[in-house]
Amino acid sequence: MSLRIENLSLREVQKLVLLSQRLPASKFVGTARNATLTAIEHLGYIQIDTISVIERAHHHTLYNRNPSYQAAHIQELIADKKVYEYWAHAASFLPMVDFRFSLPRKHAIASGKQKHWFKQDAKLMDLVTARIKAEGPLMAKDFDKKGIKFGEWKTAPTKQALENLFMQGELMITKRVNFHKVYDLTERVLPSSINTTTPTQEEYGRFLITNYLRANGVGTLQEMTYLLKHTKAIVTGALKQMLVHGEIAQVRVADSDYYVLPESLELLNKPLSRKKLHILSPFDNLLIQRKRTSAIFGFDYLLECYVPQHKRKYGYFSLPILWNGKLVARMDSKVDRKKEIFHIHQLTLEASLKNKEKFAAALNKELKSFLMFNKCTAVRLHTTSPSSFQEYFEQSYPELLS
Repeated sequence: MSLRIENLSLREVQKLVLLSQRLPASKFVGTARNATLTAIEHLGYIQIDTISVIERAHHHTLYNRNPSYQAAHIQELIADKKVYEYWAHAASFLPMVDFRFSLPRKHAIASGKQKHWFKQDAKLMDLVTARIKAEGPLMAKDFDKKGIKFGEWKTAPTKQALENLFMQGELMITKRVNFHKVYDLTERVLPSSINTTTPTQEEYGRFLITNYLRANGVGTLQEMTYLLKHTKAIVTGALKQMLVHGEIAQVRVADSDYYVLPESLELLNKPLSRKKLHILSPFDNLLIQRKRTSAIFGFDYLLECYVPQHKRKYGYFSLPILWNGKLVARMDSKVDRKKEIFHIHQLTLEASLKNKEKFAAALNKELKSFLMFNKCTAVRLHTTSPSSFQEYFEQSYPELLS
């Protein structure tokens, strides 16, 4: 029989989401690297992004789940075959224990049922595979022909072949060198102990539901299938079965219905530390679905690096700030790596933020750690909105100012 909880308040759902996202981070036992692996396995994926105006998104997201995080952890976990690269809703680091659940997408791309960006050139793909088989792991540049240049938005044919082979599962990424992918045959990368059986549709649907709800607290069908092609029917069928057997429950929040794991509701009995402030990546798992962020936290967010400069309101790369259990501000940031200065070009507070003095103290306390994470020794605050907040900031920890 299905379990149904009639109502949860918005504040309760916010708490449930944050505790499920492990913000703030849970205490860990063991090594810092194991804590990083635990975070990846719990969240299900960590999105990779190329933007590097501050520390890259995957490092940033893990830093917020593991205070002892080090950038070397990911490559070490890949080398240990505990983590691998593939596609979630975007390019991501994924836990190796879940490898078999990447197979439905790979098979769909290989069979042509699901399209990828590049057309498949079977002859070139065979040649690329043969070289890697004979020579060992290779990068795209190892296939480049000297003197041939491609336009800004064009990709070399051999790189397209590598990406197609990667997306359909014949190649995997063994590591990155200066952020360039190194490809090898999947059979040489996978640990021998890993389960490589293709999940049934029911197994796949149950995995998508359980994986999402464990990491996010609550979710809708649209959220659980976000940017995952051809999965809505599969997830819909699994939801019906799991509801009947009481494996998931439904909750109503305001005028919306969400699904939840019954055991996750126990998190509502745990305290949520609201003093800790988090400076979040635009690609953080908490924020990646903007409509959800707006519905649950009342925070409308747009990453404006993709917006023409004259249309930007908050800046090129504004970082949402979580404090007191709410998203209360955003700061447009950039690192000057040569001078080791962290620039806050614009810090904008939400109108709902009332206790600016306590917020300023919490922000400056977190900035001490965040500057170290970004290999900076000083911060320079350029403008604030409202402008009066700059005084609170400067009075809190003046030793940080450059």
